[in-house]
Formats: sequence, structure tokens, C-alpha cells
Amino acid sequence: MSIASEFKEFALKGNVMDLAVGVIIGAAFGKIVDSLVGDVIMPIVGKVSGGLDFSNMFVPLADIPAGNAGTYAALKAAHVPMLAYGNFITIVLNFIILAFVIFLMVKQMNKMKKAEAVAVPAPTPEDIVLLRQIRDALQK
Repeated sequence: MSIASEFKEFALKGNVMDLAVGVIIGAAFGKIVDSLVGDVIMPIVGKVSGGLDFSNMFVPLADIPAGNAGTYAALKAAHVPMLAYGNFITIVLNFIILAFVIFLMVKQMNKMKKAEAVAVPAPTPEDIVLLRQIRDALQK
């Protein structure tokens, strides 16, 4: 078998295609969660905590250039090295929310699979059916 045909067989297997679809959907879902955290949750956290803004929390690791606004965005544009722990907090919150949403999705899928398994009883094996027929015939 040639390399090209082996690769074609590998690439067109169902598992590889399912994985590719999962990665693409996961990337899109990650953007949704980023927006949820950055545009919905963090402003609420900031309002509840009295105007706390995680995105602007950092420690500069070098002198701030004169005339610079001193905000995270301005210092990043000026290539000032800094420890941006606020950005890290936001990313950790993204992960926690994403993991929780995926947990809820998997939990719901498992519940649906369990309900589906209960709804459809397994067929009785043929040998059991024959043994029941023999038992019934002997009882007569």
C-alpha cells in the first residue's frame, strides 16, 4: 500500500473527521466563552466589586516611558515588559466557565443516553427464548 493511500485511509476515518469537527466547534465555542467572560461576567464582577477591572491589573517589570498613559494596553503597545496577572485571572475564569459548561453538556448527554437505554429494552437472547418454550411445553 502506498503512502498516499495509507494517508487517505487514515484521514478519512470517522474518528479523524469527528476530531476535526470537534476541534473547530471547540475553537468557536472558546470564542463565545471569551466574549461571555469579557463582555458579560467581568463587567458584572467589576460593578459588584466597586469598579475592579481585571484587565488593567499588572506590575511593570521595567520603567514606564515618560508620557505614557500607564494602562495595560498603552504599555503593551510600547513593549514594556510587565506581569499581567489580571489577564491571567480573566483566562482562568474563562477556563473555569468553559469547563463548567462542558461538564453540564456531558452531564445532560449522559442523562439522555441513560433515558434512551431505559426506554429500549434489550432483546431477549434466542437461547433464553428456546428455554422458556421448553419450560412451558414441559409444564403442560
